[in-house]
Amino acid sequence: MRRTAAWTLLFGLGLLAAPALSPAEEKKEEGAAVEIAGVRSRVPAGWKEQPTTSEMRLYQFKIPSAKGDKDDAEMIVFHFKGGAGSAEANVKRWKEMFVPPEGKTIDEATKVETFKVGETPVTYADVRGTYRYKARPFDPTAKAELRPDYRLLGVVFESEKGQYFFRLVGPAATVAANKKGFEDWVKGLK
Repeated sequence: MRRTAAWTLLFGLGLLAAPALSPAEEKKEEGAAVEIAGVRSRVPAGWKEQPTTSEMRLYQFKIPSAKGDKDDAEMIVFHFKGGAGSAEANVKRWKEMFVPPEGKTIDEATKVETFKVGETPVTYADVRGTYRYKARPFDPTAKAELRPDYRLLGVVFESEKGQYFFRLVGPAATVAANKKGFEDWVKGLK
């Protein structure tokens, strides 16, 4: 009984507490901070920032696959100097990246909503089906690799500093497991 009381006292006083995390470890635990158009938010902790592969890609993250999925997902933040068309045109482009599930049209396999993050208008699309993956998406000669049961969450973020595009794409189960984290990150941009 005495020994239990001594341990309880030591833990209660914090004398046997776990060591504090360094600022770098805390940042890693919280996820990377992403700044877009003067606002910022942290992505989920499990998302691993990757080097960007072009000037248009501001941020790029690898999202580990969910149990049962063989591929990881990817989340990219794009910004095109001079713009990239309306929100509707971008949603149309995202839909064209997919073959709808059998028995459905692409419009039936897509949900689109609009809302505001602070004062910033946001268009949010959720597309499901067979993904037409291209290593070089804008190359008309690039062959598409069909990836069944994929999902895309896409956002057009229309800030005063221009349009930004967020695209999370990957196996449907992996995207579903990260949907809330993606939405929390988008809505947390302040």
